[in-house]
Amino acid sequence: MTVTVLFGLSLAELVALAAAVVLVLARWLPPGARRPSTWAGAAAFAVSAIVLAVLGIRWQLIPVLAGGAIALTFAALSLRRRRARWWPALPGSAACLALVLAGAAAAWALPRPVFPEPSGAYAVGTTVVQWTDPDRAETATSRTDDRRTVVVQLWYPARRDPAARPAWYLGRTAEEARLVARGEADYLGLPRFVLDEAARAHTRSVPDAPVAAGGGRFPVVLFSPGLGGVRTQSTAWAQELAGRGYVVAALDHPYDSAVVTLTDGRTIRTRVASTGDQAEDDRRAAGWTAVRAADLSFVLTQLGRLDRGEIPGLLTGRLDIRRAAATGHSLGGAAALQAARQDPRFAAVIDIDGFPRDPAPRPFGQPVLALTHDVKPGEEPDYLSRLTRVLQLSTATSYRLTVPGSAHLTFTDAPLFLPPLPTLVGSLGRTAGPRVTAAATVAFLDAALRGEPGDLAAALSRYGHLTVL
Repeated sequence: MTVTVLFGLSLAELVALAAAVVLVLARWLPPGARRPSTWAGAAAFAVSAIVLAVLGIRWQLIPVLAGGAIALTFAALSLRRRRARWWPALPGSAACLALVLAGAAAAWALPRPVFPEPSGAYAVGTTVVQWTDPDRAETATSRTDDRRTVVVQLWYPARRDPAARPAWYLGRTAEEARLVARGEADYLGLPRFVLDEAARAHTRSVPDAPVAAGGGRFPVVLFSPGLGGVRTQSTAWAQELAGRGYVVAALDHPYDSAVVTLTDGRTIRTRVASTGDQAEDDRRAAGWTAVRAADLSFVLTQLGRLDRGEIPGLLTGRLDIRRAAATGHSLGGAAALQAARQDPRFAAVIDIDGFPRDPAPRPFGQPVLALTHDVKPGEEPDYLSRLTRVLQLSTATSYRLTVPGSAHLTFTDAPLFLPPLPTLVGSLGRTAGPRVTAAATVAFLDAALRGEPGDLAAALSRYGHLTVL
């Protein structure tokens, strides 16, 4: 596995970059320094290129290698001429330097995600299951015998095994990871190569690792991703919770998630789409939210069966269904709110920057934590007011926390591998967004599901502007 050293680059990539720059500049050094600089740069460039060819060359490094190879040619020619003219070489050197810097910028902007080490007492295991609800028809297809199926990834407290190979980020296998990355890129309208590094990434969890000994039954946190999102979109958050003694169950919603791979080999692409008509889009969003809310309740039922041994699995006898939270990001947050209103088995709710979509909101009894991005004056005028009205329907104390410097994707894994543009992933940097999301939600879950004492409002206030309802 390639280890990132600096600016999203591995050691071999950094050497190739530095050598390419030396080769570009060598042509312009004094005659006494030109020859040793050229030979040293050529040697370092050749060795690093060979290493990269063996390990695998990322597309971001192709301009670096191309620029370095051309610069090497210029530098070698200049060694043969005692008084080479400078003006014909100037455009070439500038073009080579531009190639090298463009590759370096691409590697920095689109790195392979490096997931933070979970800070809890447990190692983290992960497994993927697929469940079909015999009582619900699949409304996205015309087949009358097609039942609703969901794919669920579980992260859970596990035994430590330093020799175990970590799980792929976007799928169970390298092939599934590539399929998911391509599907997400297609859904977002991005070139597929933009998510190449995410497809190659590994996480901090181990596939099918033995469950941690001791600890009794673990509270359960169900998670629904954003519209078109996939179950792994908040892996950093899920691993942090699992390391602290929670079991996280994240859902793929077929025909909604960008791409879902089923156990029979089928790959299901999303069918959600905007029409451009606000009223029609609101109606569709309400329908998608209702399906997701039913998916969350169904998965909670299945987790109960898994705990009782009615479904075979690693976590039999280790799940505390009485301490379960419905959570989600964006449309998934709206689904979590609706699921809790419809299903009193959920003991708490976390809405991560989700606009409420419940067409018939009514009072409910669970406490809610609503994380919102840094909404600017005049931006999304209905969002906070509608969210506040829904939170006020809870008969328990609820919290709305606005995180300064955040954007909609700040609360996902996106800052780890997308360009660090404030309008895209906020201004909190690559790691602060996932860290703040995890810290705030853990504080809320510890209070709501574990009954841990302390001033929750004070704890949450450390992460942003808090409103207590």
